Amino acid sequence: MSPVTHFLTGWVLANSTALSRRDRALVTWSAVVPDVDGLGIVAEVLTRNSSHPLLWFSRFHHSLHNFTFAIVVGLLALVLAERRWTTATMCFLGFHLHLFEDLLGSRGPDGDQWPIAYLAPFSSAADLTWRGQWFLNAWPNFLITLALLGMTFYLAWARGYSPLEMVSARADQAFVVALRKRFQKARA
Repeated sequence: MSPVTHFLTGWVLANSTALSRRDRALVTWSAVVPDVDGLGIVAEVLTRNSSHPLLWFSRFHHSLHNFTFAIVVGLLALVLAERRWTTATMCFLGFHLHLFEDLLGSRGPDGDQWPIAYLAPFSSAADLTWRGQWFLNAWPNFLITLALLGMTFYLAWARGYSPLEMVSARADQAFVVALRKRFQKARA
């Protein structure tokens, strides 16, 4: 699924319990961070016509979609969070929701499935695939993203903060005010 879908999944998960702003950000980003290895596409695109192309995306994308990296993410959350165990557990769950979403809907444009090497780098015994995996641009992915976007808008309206709080408190407040103003009849 897309990084936007993963981000919204993390945000909705982070709002399933009372967490501080920092802990919500940690949980939100835990659902996105397995794709950090996808940043290799920048080097690959920039060097594709050179005599020594860097195939970082082709070789390494999805290399962090494993239990080992999930543990690292959980441990980092344990160190950085205010509500340590709750946030670390939710980060571990957010990471696995990312893997689940990829398992459902991340088939490549050429029809190739992206297996998840869950026990890498130690074993290939638990490489996960699903025969029914839909294409990355399939309608279920759009529907899931739209539903998560609706939930995010509702949570922002109801709770008084949105994902924008991770970037700018002022932008977050302006967004929530505009949202509440637009839907004030439903709120009364």
